[in-house]
Amino acid sequence: MLESHLIIYFLLAVIQFLLGTFTNGIIVVVNGIDLIKHRKMAPLDLLLSCLAVSRIFLQLFIFYINVVVIFLIEFITCSASCAFLVFVNELELWLATWLGVFYCAKVASVPHPLFIWLKMRISKSVPWMILGSLLYVSMICIFHIKYTGFMVPYFLRNLFFQNATIQTEVKQAIQIFSFVAELLVPLLIFLVAVLLLIFSLGRHTRQMRNTVAGSRVPGRGAHISALLSILSFLILYISHYLIKTFLSSLKFHVKRFVFLFCILVIGTYPSGHSLILILGNPKLKQNTKKFLCHSKCCQ
Repeated sequence: MLESHLIIYFLLAVIQFLLGTFTNGIIVVVNGIDLIKHRKMAPLDLLLSCLAVSRIFLQLFIFYINVVVIFLIEFITCSASCAFLVFVNELELWLATWLGVFYCAKVASVPHPLFIWLKMRISKSVPWMILGSLLYVSMICIFHIKYTGFMVPYFLRNLFFQNATIQTEVKQAIQIFSFVAELLVPLLIFLVAVLLLIFSLGRHTRQMRNTVAGSRVPGRGAHISALLSILSFLILYISHYLIKTFLSSLKFHVKRFVFLFCILVIGTYPSGHSLILILGNPKLKQNTKKFLCHSKCCQ
């Protein structure tokens, strides 16, 4: 018999899973229909579609972990499943990072030759960003496969294997290096891109306010909306990293509140950010409204 708080948690996990699958599925379907109609896909749509597909698989795995925790099902730790988890998780983080870089290059205005060069070439670089992410993530997976003792991700081993033997200092150093390589590099790139974008939007707003003093600033609402969207993305992104770091450094009982809360926050990031992307993209927002209206009419 499940306890009341576990039932509430499982209902929240189901809602989170359905919301994440729906939002990311909308992105894939809308961009897929455009690809069929126009026989080509815009660089931003390609990046969003790849990100949405990776997040659908990530949501499936997070929901699987929730089912394991709630119903105490035996956790399957075969090399193939763990390699797939590492691949999907790292690919999703890198694609989200490149999305932040894309927005920064398109929206921000920084008078530096390197940034101007990036701004002119960012659209053509999207396929190479995706390919580079695939290669980098594949190298990480090969590293994990080579060191088979580390095939189970660190935070999962802490959570589901309480009686694991203590590692040697060399093995711990390799594990820490792997963790930093997987999480720290994309996080730093994303932070630089977001901080440049926030700085550029703030400076642009001040310039417009000084130019049109005492009157309503043209386009100010759009800039504030973009800034709020980026800030909400930044909060979700950083909380995702902090929770993962927290889980990787400590051991928990799988049914304690702290652990359940951490897993819920990890699942909020891929679903919450995709919802922000839909609300901030006119094409995705319009098609989502059409889909919801069509569903109501069918009912």
